Amino acid sequence: MAPTTTATAALASTLVPPREARGRERSDGALVAGALAGEQAALDALFQRHWPAAYRVALLIVHDHAAAEDVAQEAFVAAVRRLERFDRRRPFAPWLMKIAANRAIDWTRSRGRRQEVSAPEPRDDGAVAPLARNCSEELLSALAALAPEQRAVVVLRHLLEWTPGEIARALELPRGTVNSRLRRGLDALRRALEEERG
Repeated sequence: MAPTTTATAALASTLVPPREARGRERSDGALVAGALAGEQAALDALFQRHWPAAYRVALLIVHDHAAAEDVAQEAFVAAVRRLERFDRRRPFAPWLMKIAANRAIDWTRSRGRRQEVSAPEPRDDGAVAPLARNCSEELLSALAALAPEQRAVVVLRHLLEWTPGEIARALELPRGTVNSRLRRGLDALRRALEEERG
């Protein structure tokens, strides 16, 4: 199921199809039902529809292409293993993004515990999503310097435009914790950008 690096880059740069085309596609609930029934085409469609967004979330949190690919693939595999527990009345994307964000935070924490050098900033090689390409290099650098927990809430809130309530539910945190991490993260970003611009 894991795509090659070339396929990964192609998937990550795929744009969301127009609303009219999406209307003709099977719903996520129908695809989940098909996947649970053993329909490989349904599983493939879920992957193609949602893996690029999971990759973008992972990349913006871990700031490492190879790790983001691994995190997104692990998140998708974990979601597939738990499909029978997924409530098909709810959207699939937030559920998968929650798994991807939590795995990306875990990866970043474990990397910090191993005291490795900081990950390189994302390079624009066609695999970085438009969200990341629209950010300045100094913003991406400042974002990479944030604590993983702060980085995750800033990415989810301001780059993916989730509400604080959605972030709290996705990361299973109290709303106040999300707000304080967001405030501290934005304060740190502002300070870093002010220092950079001198």
